[in-house]
Parts: sequence; C-alpha cells; structure tokens
Amino acid sequence: MTAALARFHTEKGRKVRIFKTGPDFLDPMILERACGHPVYQLDLWMAGKNDCRQLVYDAATDTDLILIEGVMGLFDGNPCSADLAEFLNVPVLAVIDSKGVAQTLGAIALGLTHYRKKLSFAGILANSIASKRHEEMVIEGFNKEISYLGGIPRDPKVSLPERHLGLVQADEVVDIDARLEKAAHAIAFTRLTELPPAIAFSCPNTEPLPQPLAGIRIGIARDAAFAFIYQANLDLLRTLGADLIFFSPLCDKTLPDVDSLYFPGGYPENYLEPLQQNWDLKKALKKHFSLQKPIYAECGGMLYMLESLTDKMGETGLMTGILPGSATIKSRIQGLGYQSASLPRGILRGHSFHHSVIESSLKEMTTGIRLYNTSPGEKIFLEKRLIASYLHLYFPSNPASATQLFRP
Repeated sequence: MTAALARFHTEKGRKVRIFKTGPDFLDPMILERACGHPVYQLDLWMAGKNDCRQLVYDAATDTDLILIEGVMGLFDGNPCSADLAEFLNVPVLAVIDSKGVAQTLGAIALGLTHYRKKLSFAGILANSIASKRHEEMVIEGFNKEISYLGGIPRDPKVSLPERHLGLVQADEVVDIDARLEKAAHAIAFTRLTELPPAIAFSCPNTEPLPQPLAGIRIGIARDAAFAFIYQANLDLLRTLGADLIFFSPLCDKTLPDVDSLYFPGGYPENYLEPLQQNWDLKKALKKHFSLQKPIYAECGGMLYMLESLTDKMGETGLMTGILPGSATIKSRIQGLGYQSASLPRGILRGHSFHHSVIESSLKEMTTGIRLYNTSPGEKIFLEKRLIASYLHLYFPSNPASATQLFRP
C-alpha cells in the first residue's frame, strides 16, 4: 500500500520520498521502484534520533509528500513504528487486512487509535476488500470519530512474491511495474488522492564530519547476489571522502583498482553456479587478501568468503576459500535481532537476520552484544585485514569505527 500511494502521487507529478521503519533491505527496493528515489531506513535504536530527524528534514526541503512505512504491527517491537511516528509528530495511516473481518474492523480501528493517546491518526485504510457488500459491512462498524479513508479490493495481481528472507527483490519481479500501476489505480477510489496537511520538521544540530577516507577507493560488490546495503552507509563513506567503485562478483572477471573491499549481504545461495565458476575474480580476491588490504564482509558477503556454501536443496558451490569453513542454508531463521559490534575504533550498531549456519575452525575476534538478552551474539571474525560477521552494520551509528573498516 505504501508503494501504491507513492506510485499514485508520483504519477500526479508530485515528488515523493519514502522511508522504511527498521533495518529492512527488501521492502526499500520495492518502494524505491515506486517513487524513483533512494529509500532510507529510520531506526530509533540503530540510527538514533538525530539521524532520523536529519534524514526526514533533508527530504522535506525538496519534496511534496513523505511516506514512512512501518514494520510489523503499529506497536510491535521496541522501538516500534508508533514510537517513530510520535517522535517525528507524523500522523498514522493504519492499513488493516479485512480478510475474514467485517464490522469488527471498526473495533480494531478503535483500539488502534485509542491505544496511545499522544499518537495522531490520519485514518484507516481497509486492505483486501472482497466485494462492494463487504465494504458496506466494514463501514457499518466505524463510528464517527474514526476516519475511514477507503478500501483496496482483494487482487492477487497486486500482491508481491516472497522467499525465505522476505519479499523477492524488485529487479527479480518481471512485472513489478504492472503490479505497482494496478495498486496505484486502486488508490484513485479512496480518500487518499490529495496531499495531507503539511508538517514541519526541525533541523538537528550536527557538526561537519572530517574526511579520513579522502583518496581511498572502496570496491563495493553490488548485484543480484549482493544487494543488502544501506543507502546511508554509502552516503557516509562518500561524506568521509571515499571514492566508491561498484563491481559484480557474478559478472566481473577482475577487481577494480581499489584499496578496500565491501561485500554486503544478499542471496549468494541463489547464484552458486556463477559464483563458483568465476575463478578469475576469486583469484583476484585472494591476492587482495594476501596483500593485507581491508575487506569488510557481512552476512551473505561473509558466506562468499568461506570455502563452500550449500543451499536448501543440498546443492553446494565453491566460494572464495579466503576463510576456512562452510555454510548451509536452513529452512528456519538462525539469527535475528539488534546487536552492537565492539570494534577497534568503537561500537557500531546493527542487526542480524539469516537462515544459514557456519562450520569453521576459525576463532572469533569477539561476538555481537544483543540488545534484548545476554546470550552471545553473532561471531565476528578477523583474519589479516578481513572483518566478517552475520551483522549488518549501520555505519552512521559510529563514523569513526566505520572508517577503520576500510582505511588501509
């Protein structure tokens, strides 16, 4: 629905910017496709209040409509979507699935709108309406104090395919634009066709950052296998002075001429054959590693550093072999949640979300520090100048520590 709103207003000639609540990679790909602009994460713990305020303020200076997509239910998690809405003083549009519900949807809406007194509500959007009569029954359940802003018809042609880590990446959905167009068309029959009342955002007090990475060239793996990367991480590295050069482990036979390497997460398990067969690039990576040049690899990027990777079907591909050990994709989640990484130049915040397990003789340098319990977090490995772990780190949480990952 966020993507539908964005596409509808974009087609009206309005400039739309979208943010995603929490540490998500896949939803922003869809949302970026809908609005045509990079989508940033807003996370009160991982990024902090000042970072969230700055990102929204910057967007507000040059846009017509800002949409912030929540995560899970409105009050799920700590911090939750409601916390972010309250902090930024933005009204909530609650999207409620109407499947199997009629008048009771009004009671759900009443509970949502009164659960937290300081939270402002724009209204309710009913999703998956089965028929005209179904919507009539839904409306019967609403009282006058709650704004019913419309219903979206149930239509499998506007749903999005999923896999084990969430939605399928936008570039892999061949008819993604047709789905977005159809969803946007449904918005035209709601009360969400005009811009909402304007909101003022304050500018936080921030100091200019130094450029300790000036003149340093960072090679960043980016393709269908390695796509889980925060736009804010890229922005920060550029702000710190780095020159970013992107390459594809799936297609490129050589490494670009760089000082450091960054392998983000993704789906290497879905591309075992091309990754295995790219012997030239793996040879170049080993040479880079042997020269003790920095490499930072997280989650899927770390799996690529191992000797082998086995997918859920039991197929195995040979990876780079820079790190000893192997990984296997499991059907259930093996790691999830916020964690901090204590690194040489300070603590970086991030999160983990993975379905694989690693078997390796390598001894960890340290482990992540979980936010909500005291059990050991994800292992963080250090081998020469290679730092690898399951953690997806948010660089703006500590620019000095992020600098150390890439500085020769």
